[in-house]
Amino acid sequence: MTTRDTVASGLQPPDAPAGWVRRGVVLGLAALGWAGALLVNEPVWDRVVYQWAGLSAATRLGSAVHFFLADTVKITLLLIGIIFAVTVLRSFITLERTRALLGGRREGVGNVMAAGLGVATPFCSCSAVPAFIGFVAAGVPLGVTLSFLIASPLVNEVAVVLLYGLFGFKIAALYVTSGLIIAIGAGWLLGRMRLERYVEGFVFTTTLRGQPVPSGTVLSFGDRMRLGGEEVATILRKIWPFLLAGITLGAIIHGWMPEAFFVRYAGSDNPFAPLVAVAIGVPLYSNAAGILPLIEALHAKGLATGTLLAFMMSTVALSLPEMILLRRVLKPPLLAIFTAVVAAAILATGYLFNAIL
Repeated sequence: MTTRDTVASGLQPPDAPAGWVRRGVVLGLAALGWAGALLVNEPVWDRVVYQWAGLSAATRLGSAVHFFLADTVKITLLLIGIIFAVTVLRSFITLERTRALLGGRREGVGNVMAAGLGVATPFCSCSAVPAFIGFVAAGVPLGVTLSFLIASPLVNEVAVVLLYGLFGFKIAALYVTSGLIIAIGAGWLLGRMRLERYVEGFVFTTTLRGQPVPSGTVLSFGDRMRLGGEEVATILRKIWPFLLAGITLGAIIHGWMPEAFFVRYAGSDNPFAPLVAVAIGVPLYSNAAGILPLIEALHAKGLATGTLLAFMMSTVALSLPEMILLRRVLKPPLLAIFTAVVAAAILATGYLFNAIL
């Protein structure tokens, strides 16, 4: 593609070395400012809430207000940094490349690759239908496609980095490991069951559209930065109601809900705690950013790690809106089997981690 063609397509020609250096400096300064804001967030709200506003950390109101303000800023900052960085990285990956990697792969190897790609590609439960159609129509095996669709919303970079920031490496690593095992195992099992007859017929005859960006296009540094900024704005506009709802509920739980309530229904002494968590989580609709403040508050109330992971996974991977969307391409028997297999794997994960931690 020539420079004229690139400009005509709305993209900028590749940057000169001097431009890379200048923009790299600006980007580095922005990263430092972002890290600094994240670092001072907690002390700033300590001063605002406990000193200027005169609220006490020992009171329910003071604790809830501080939780809401500090977590709103913290999670928003994390989301901005993560979404921007991931979008820039994803600009090197196209859906067509992903399909080419997965198409024709044998079960087992294909499931592992699909789960790994699901972590790094921009699909969530709201885009399940077009992703499913695109992959199956491109010849990707059904079980491999399902591994991708499970892993993509379940183990995404936002969830992983937010979990690390809120709870540390151990819980984040447990979440990633268990999520990948669920995606690989469930996809492999569903593929071995030969359930293609329960996929709506039009999926196999769909004609795929071409690439949104012409083949051979070289994105400039400026293009990738612009894509990152646009993706941040788009996602924040889409999720802010869920984010605020999750943080508000988390603040209420953090400040007012008695610990005995959660210990009774989902505490470590209740053998049915993971089952309760999955039963509550499946009908809910949220994403990693929206559910994590609630998970943080429940963690502070003493809920077991396995129960928390089961609740978060069921909410993110098996939301009711996703099931409604998937019904457009999956017949009821396959949709029911898909939901049952994934829910059972999540439930087993919850019990396993409650037993070993």
